[in-house]
Order: sequence, then C-alpha cells, then structure tokens
Amino acid sequence: MARYIGPKTKIARKFGDAIFGTDKYFDKRSYAPGQHGLSKKRKTKSEYAIQLYEKQKAKYTYGLLERQFRNLFEKASRKKGVTGDNLFKLLEGRLDNTVYRLGFAASRAQARQLVTHKHVSVNGQIVNIPSFTLKPGDKVALRERSKNLDVVREALAKRGKKFNWLVLDEKAVEGTFVDFPEREQVPENINEQLIVELYSK
Repeated sequence: MARYIGPKTKIARKFGDAIFGTDKYFDKRSYAPGQHGLSKKRKTKSEYAIQLYEKQKAKYTYGLLERQFRNLFEKASRKKGVTGDNLFKLLEGRLDNTVYRLGFAASRAQARQLVTHKHVSVNGQIVNIPSFTLKPGDKVALRERSKNLDVVREALAKRGKKFNWLVLDEKAVEGTFVDFPEREQVPENINEQLIVELYSK
C-alpha cells in the first residue's frame, strides 16, 4: 500500500509548520531546508506556486498521495455545498484520521498502521482500509487484544485537544464519530480556497 516514507522533518521545514506532529528537530530548525538556510533570498512566488504549495501541504498533512487527493477533491466537488468545506469533511471522515483524532495513535502514520494491521473496528466489524469513510454515529474501537498495546497507551496518555465531532470513551477505548465537522472546527492551518482554485484551472 503506497504511502510517503521520506524525511518528515524536511517536509515540515519546507512548509514552516510541524504538520506531522511534535518534532524536536523541527523546533530547532523551523526554517526552510537548503544549503544557505535563512540567508538565501527567495524569489516572490507565483499564484500557481502558492496554490500548489497549499495543496501539497494538505496532502502531506493527511498522508495522501497525489491520485488519492485528486479523487477525494473530485468527490468533494460533486457533493452539494462549498467544495473546500466538503473536502475537509471527507478528509476528517477518513478512518485513519479519526483514529488519530481520538488519540489512539500519536500520528496519522501510526493510526494508518493500526488500521492496516487490523487493530481497529467500526461498529464491531474489523476494517483495515485507512481511507474508509465514516458515517455519523459510527463507533470506532480497538480490538480487545489491541487496547493494551504500548503505543496506544502512550498515545492516550498524551492526548491533548478534544474535538466536538468526536466522543471518546477512554475506559472502553472506543469513540463515536458524531458528525462531519465544519471547517472552522478543524484546526489545520490550510487555505482550502487556494486548493479549489488550483484544481479549477
């Protein structure tokens, strides 16, 4: 199953944002990578470059490859409502992202691994497809034998922000996907309008 496995801190430095979560190396060098570092004067970016930059940032943040992201955008554009808002609803409704948001995993990559290794169930049925789209009311839980995994316990212990569209039962290690979030509820620093403009060309 295809996924990005390259250097993550380098990508985070490129976007000037710790998009993969806590990163001590990014904290030390939060400027763009390159031989000349901060001293290099960069040319003003074109409109297309700014739009592409935003799309790449969203793609890396949610752990999608180019074709996956394009297909998701096309699906969002076919739905009623604002395309940018629909895109974020679909991104947040993915199973791997929900496992991460619930705090069962410390990162989206780790959440993806939990799903593909059959540690996660939806409404009592094992689902090993990270891109599985949840529906309002779906219950996401870990298998009984998976609840005591060290990575899960460590992630739950460090769980920070709670999200309005998710309800977590820590004792049962189970969460409910209440509804798709509105754009203002999603904390990601991404300008979805630029992505819409890019794909509209």
